[in-house]
Amino acid sequence: MLRLARPNRSAVVLSALGRQYRSHVCVMTVSSPGNTKSKRKMVQIGTHDGTFHCDEALGCFMLQKTERFGDAEVVRSRDQDLLKDLDIVIDVGGVYDPKTERYDHHQRGFTEVFGHGFVTKLSSAGLVYKHFGKELVAAATGHPADSSIVETTWLAVYKYFMEAVDGIDNGVNQYESNKPARYVNNTNLSSRVANLNPPWNGDESEQASNAHFQKAMQLTGQEFMDALQYYSKSWLPARALVQQAIEGRHGVDPSGSIIKLPVAGCPWKEHLAQLEEEQRLGDSIKFCLYEDTRAHAWRVQTVPVEPGSFQSRKTLPKAWMGIRDQELDSISGIPGCIFVHASGFIGGNKTYEGTLEMARQGLTRE
Repeated sequence: MLRLARPNRSAVVLSALGRQYRSHVCVMTVSSPGNTKSKRKMVQIGTHDGTFHCDEALGCFMLQKTERFGDAEVVRSRDQDLLKDLDIVIDVGGVYDPKTERYDHHQRGFTEVFGHGFVTKLSSAGLVYKHFGKELVAAATGHPADSSIVETTWLAVYKYFMEAVDGIDNGVNQYESNKPARYVNNTNLSSRVANLNPPWNGDESEQASNAHFQKAMQLTGQEFMDALQYYSKSWLPARALVQQAIEGRHGVDPSGSIIKLPVAGCPWKEHLAQLEEEQRLGDSIKFCLYEDTRAHAWRVQTVPVEPGSFQSRKTLPKAWMGIRDQELDSISGIPGCIFVHASGFIGGNKTYEGTLEMARQGLTRE
């Protein structure tokens, strides 16, 4: 259930998003605290009413995906007398205490971060994910919550999806001067949630606010589940393939600076950066070769200085940039060339041998 409550104790109730993303509307009156006969006994999640943000909408959704709070209703209020009796409260109340299930981040002195090398201050969504995220990942992957697969996926979803929500909600700049980005922002989810609030010159009733908040829960929840599915079912299996490519790199070229992916289309940049750091390989790998099965050709791509960066460790030769087909064959001396991008970060050839030679020349030519 999702309920918007005011100190006057009137309320509008919507059914829980729960696990089906469907809702219906009903109306109820909340009794005064002394009327125990009509008190609701179901598990309740509390958050603030009024203007909503991405973090509490997503936090409520995630809680409703857990075993304990799967059937819970969401109560939206700033009334402390009402909130104090709820089973769990997020993004309101001025208290962070997991023992009492209170997860606010607005109070002075709050400095909680996710850990594991992440330094962005947490929002209510980050707090919920930190304490309940492994349960959600375990359910999605079918592996025990204490397994390495769950741990790796849990961290990946935080880095590539959740941390941006935390950073934006807390006003943390993504970039600090000329240093690398402090967190990855693969979504503009926070802005889209903000736009779901009722317009300033529209219906600002409790019913309208509740309906808009439910849309925000649906939006954030669906994107979270999509991210969880991607990182657990597609991204994580690719890690082993990139490790295989690293181990076989000296068989591709004696320099060890060129890797060949054993399977086309798998995500590789984030895994390569992580594995290089874990294995202390430095930045010696400059090019990645893979088959483009749709084009029936091969690609040579440069390794970026960091995932998401447009700067390459080593580009393909400048003389090749923006050149195609037979002209590129003539300039490079390599048959079967298809193209080199104008910025030199990627090129194509009809054969694996052709892309390998393009990469080899890329190592020695400017």
